[in-house]
Amino acid sequence: MSLSYRWVIVAAGAMMTCVALGAMFSLAIFLEPMTLDTDWSRAGISSAMTLNFLVMGLGGFAWGAIYDRYGARIVVMTGALLLGLALVLASRTGSLLVFQVTYGVLVGLAASAFFAPMIALTTAWFEKNRSLAVSLVSAGMGVAPMTISPFARWLISAYDWRTAMFVIGVAAWALLVPAALLVRQPPKPAADDATSDLAANDTGMSVRQALRSPQFIVLALTFFACCAAHSGPIFHMVSYAMLCGIAPMAAVSIYSIEGLAGLGGRLLYGVLADRLGVKPVLIAGLAIQSVVIAAYLAVSELGQFYTLAVIFGATYGGVMPLYAVLAREYFGQRILGTVFGAVTMLSSIGMAFGPLAGGMVFDAYASYSWLFIGSALVGLGAVAVAIAFPRLPRRELQPA
Repeated sequence: MSLSYRWVIVAAGAMMTCVALGAMFSLAIFLEPMTLDTDWSRAGISSAMTLNFLVMGLGGFAWGAIYDRYGARIVVMTGALLLGLALVLASRTGSLLVFQVTYGVLVGLAASAFFAPMIALTTAWFEKNRSLAVSLVSAGMGVAPMTISPFARWLISAYDWRTAMFVIGVAAWALLVPAALLVRQPPKPAADDATSDLAANDTGMSVRQALRSPQFIVLALTFFACCAAHSGPIFHMVSYAMLCGIAPMAAVSIYSIEGLAGLGGRLLYGVLADRLGVKPVLIAGLAIQSVVIAAYLAVSELGQFYTLAVIFGATYGGVMPLYAVLAREYFGQRILGTVFGAVTMLSSIGMAFGPLAGGMVFDAYASYSWLFIGSALVGLGAVAVAIAFPRLPRRELQPA
């Protein structure tokens, strides 16, 4: 198979992350109309997103292990079928508990089938420009707010939230199943290259050793704190902007601007990481993220929201793919699916805090101020942990 097919893998991965994670994050667009239509509390609806992240974390670990054993296609095809089914069922639910279980568990399990396996597969296809390729796959997450979210808002305005969620579920089937059929494992190296490739791609660690290593602990804690910092502001941004007097469609456009900036940020940070190294670029991005989260406390006009959305989207979008590159460099390709799945599991737990915390803060104080203060402080914690990243294990083992 021609190595040019690697860019088909990148395109398919970007499509999958866009549709799957865009459909999951679109719950932020459904939050207001669902609250008005059903009288369910914001915290109750937001808890479905919390369940999404918790289940997504456990699912990412399981799907990553399956990827290491059986390859990517069976994983992403299962996820494609399950995601459409979950959204269709969630659109028909009549009680908050059933919605929380259907949307929170099934959508989270389905969405987790795409990110870690496709990122791991992409790192297997690329040696040069690996950070850029991983960033391009992850860029699908940045495109989602510019596509899935406005589409959901338009459907809600034209029909209702149930119809909108049903249509998005059917569209997920139509887009993801064909994309899953394009997924291939990379060609195996020639026999005379096998030894050198093994040395380059394998640190010799077992899964047990990797999960107990200081490299894994620091990587996982940084990813956890990073996601815990930005998940609440991302999920509640539309509601916060509307609370500040921004019109509903304009508030959604802020979310879309973040996504567009995230797309550019992924490309920028990917190129910088390939040239300057992953660790310094990651630390700088985490520091910028914390400052911008705190700055949202001082904005009230649409133009101000747009300015911060560009910076915020570029930073949180730019740093996210870098964790996969670090995992690949620390632990090699052989166990990457399992290890990165475990890292993603912990990051998903971090993501789970924000939506629920934001909903609880608003229900208690009718304000999001404490959400942004707490998120900024957690972001500074991520910076502190990232500074402690140990050296790459393969570099330590290389002879002088």
